[in-house]
Amino acid sequence: MDNIRTFTVVPALPKPIARLRELAYNLWWCWNPDGFDLFRRLDFDLWEEVEHNPVRLLSVISQARLEQAAKDRAYLAQMDRGLDGLYVYMSQRTWYDEHYKDHADKIIAYFSMEFGLHESLPIYSGGLGVLSGDHLKSASDLGLPLVGVGLLYRQGYFHQYLTSDGWQLEDYPHHEFHQLPITPERNAQGDPVTIEVEMRGRPVTARIWRCQVGRVPLYLLDTDVPENRAEDRQITAQLYGGDREMRIRQEVLLGIGGVLALDALGIQPAICHMNEGHSAFLALERIVMLMQKKGLSFREAREAVTGTNVFTTHTPVPAGIDTFAPHLVDAYIGQYASKMGISRQDFMGLGRVDPSNNNEPFCMAILALRLAGGVNGVSEIHGGVSRDMWRRVWPGVPVNEVPIGAVTNGVHVRSWLSLDMAQLFDRYLGPDWADDPVDKKIWERVDEIPDAELWRTHERRRERLVAVTRQKVRSQYQRRGAPPAELKFAEEVLDPDSLTIGFARRFAPYKRATLLFRDVERITRILTDPDRPAQLIFAGKAHPNDNLGKELIKQVIQIARRPELRRKIVFIEDYDINFARYLVQGVDVWLNTPTPLHEASGTSGMKAPPNGGINFSTMDGWWPEAYDGENGWSIGDGRTYPDQAYQDHVEAESLYDLLEKEIIPLFYDRTADGLPRRWLARMKASMRTIPPVFNTNRMLVDYTENYYASALCQHDKLTKDDFAAAKRLAQWKEDMVRRWSQVRIMSVQAGEGGELAVGDSFEVQARVHLGPISADEVSVELFHGPVDPHGQITTGQSEDMACQGETSTDGTYRFSGAIPCIASGQHGYAVRIVPKNPYLPTPYSAGLILWG
Repeated sequence: MDNIRTFTVVPALPKPIARLRELAYNLWWCWNPDGFDLFRRLDFDLWEEVEHNPVRLLSVISQARLEQAAKDRAYLAQMDRGLDGLYVYMSQRTWYDEHYKDHADKIIAYFSMEFGLHESLPIYSGGLGVLSGDHLKSASDLGLPLVGVGLLYRQGYFHQYLTSDGWQLEDYPHHEFHQLPITPERNAQGDPVTIEVEMRGRPVTARIWRCQVGRVPLYLLDTDVPENRAEDRQITAQLYGGDREMRIRQEVLLGIGGVLALDALGIQPAICHMNEGHSAFLALERIVMLMQKKGLSFREAREAVTGTNVFTTHTPVPAGIDTFAPHLVDAYIGQYASKMGISRQDFMGLGRVDPSNNNEPFCMAILALRLAGGVNGVSEIHGGVSRDMWRRVWPGVPVNEVPIGAVTNGVHVRSWLSLDMAQLFDRYLGPDWADDPVDKKIWERVDEIPDAELWRTHERRRERLVAVTRQKVRSQYQRRGAPPAELKFAEEVLDPDSLTIGFARRFAPYKRATLLFRDVERITRILTDPDRPAQLIFAGKAHPNDNLGKELIKQVIQIARRPELRRKIVFIEDYDINFARYLVQGVDVWLNTPTPLHEASGTSGMKAPPNGGINFSTMDGWWPEAYDGENGWSIGDGRTYPDQAYQDHVEAESLYDLLEKEIIPLFYDRTADGLPRRWLARMKASMRTIPPVFNTNRMLVDYTENYYASALCQHDKLTKDDFAAAKRLAQWKEDMVRRWSQVRIMSVQAGEGGELAVGDSFEVQARVHLGPISADEVSVELFHGPVDPHGQITTGQSEDMACQGETSTDGTYRFSGAIPCIASGQHGYAVRIVPKNPYLPTPYSAGLILWG
């Protein structure tokens, strides 16, 4: 039937508990025990059945139970405490108020393809989404004027289930949006707010939904509306689903549609933060908006937009970057070339390393790199990998000076901490640990927690993990139609007293989930030692199109089914945020085995230390920044080998040796009172050193101080007086490009060569021809540093040379400078010239550099 009309029925909450609805629609409750316990207390079994979704809980719970709760004085008192907590949280002064009050009215828009806030809102697939969710939570805690922008997927990411032989299959259930903690945005007339995005020459309508995350609103776009064609309604059906054409449609909706949505809501962001390249099309729409609304030229609008965009790249290998064939770009965003008044060649060049190469695909990361004033990787190692990977975007710039920085990821501690451990922290660390998780002095008080109390708390969480795992294994057996004997066996897997190791992440080949099984007989002996047993819990999904990842899952399942290992190894299907909490709160050891230089950061291992788990990882991603020799274990030493098989061999041997000779013996080394005190010392070292650094509050402070603040200053400077500075900058860059061909380094003269002592300085003079360019429009620099066996400077740095005056009337100048001799060894130097303008985001933004 085509004439169906819909209406929504909501629960009739009795007046005394009517404000539960307010709490249900603000995800603040999910990281505050006073919040989620209110819903759990209404009906514990139903709370589990509805997957911890308070909106759905209130829609299916019996009216009688609601009436009963409305008359329960203890419940009403608890509700008042919870709502008072929310009110205080929403109204109190914040870190941002204290440090950036002058920018309080300038909105930061954070765009991401996925957001992992809570299991009740299944619009995430894994680490990127969970990071985005934690980003919003900490932005709320710190009081940043930030809004999130994403897509609302009708089917979310797939639900995973395994066949009897361990092969992953996918299921895509439909979600009823009116039973999720989201609300449709409405205009003054009460009608849903919608936008239209042009795709293939026709409008696609998207409705805007809102999810409130503490102080931060998250706006989600949904194309599953009656106004759209059937194929357009599918754009927001599945996260990372479909072919390349579906991907570009989703990314057009996220980037272009996201900017249009904010505009429709009356939100004009000062900064747009692209979390990965999926949303990079937003830069194009921002440019066009300024051209249309402010009458700017393309070049002027580009300067204004670029200076206020931030781009975070999460991918350490080119194969993981989204690229699109030119015909798809033409079909979906080709109209932007004419809107911006530029040629198709120039337009396509925005997404290419070599703008003149017509065969090069259009790369979303390159588009973001070209149209963002601030760019960062997500760990120190990844920042270096990214600088090397994208060096060709800045030809002539030394790798270590490629303008890509690093902000190491973190986790929102309160979202991942067990209630048991939180109560322990309240007693011994004091209440400030939750509000100020970056204060290292607070975390030093971990040493004051009595060993016995800490161990009892951790053991309770391990016991709970084992119990939940058994329930899940039994459910998995039931879904596959297992006989009663198998169901009985599920109740006996794992031992709540054994050393428990967790491995849970996306099953991609570089993460090497099966490295542990390189020598099956050896790992079997390790796990089945009768005096010192150990056990493994695996979880994770492979992308639906990644058959290599699916094969890894199958291998784990096949090994886990060996008779001697069936009680020692389990694989939990359909990994989600809910089970992730149990896992990070209950494991003793968190295992991480990526091939070095392939993990951008990783955050799963950051969630274990606050709960007492200890990391055991290869030296990649965030771990080299955290590991100090006492707070975990390192698999290998971070060296990379050209032969992957040899790399695997070296690190597998390191893994086995550490398990056999250090980790397992340490766990079972008990004092007379039954406590593993040396293990507890390492556990405390992990808790003391990792949570105060690797949390998203610290991460947001880094983003604010190193990226957002400078972008806000750029916004103020470039938009002032009807974009006067943006107009001047655009004209100056055009003039500089035209005049740059006349720039030459005529000669370089240095002081006496030979040997210099540490502490000396090496004097250099250069004569340069600038022609019509004035001396204050350029920086003449000495680039110097140690040289490698090939005579190349490896980790150079620059020193400004001072202008000593014009030597002739044709624009020739003399510059002088000195190189400080700080370290011994063979050093090299070169003179270079780059444009200089106070409005440039980086010295290399003009794309001009001359060496001599």
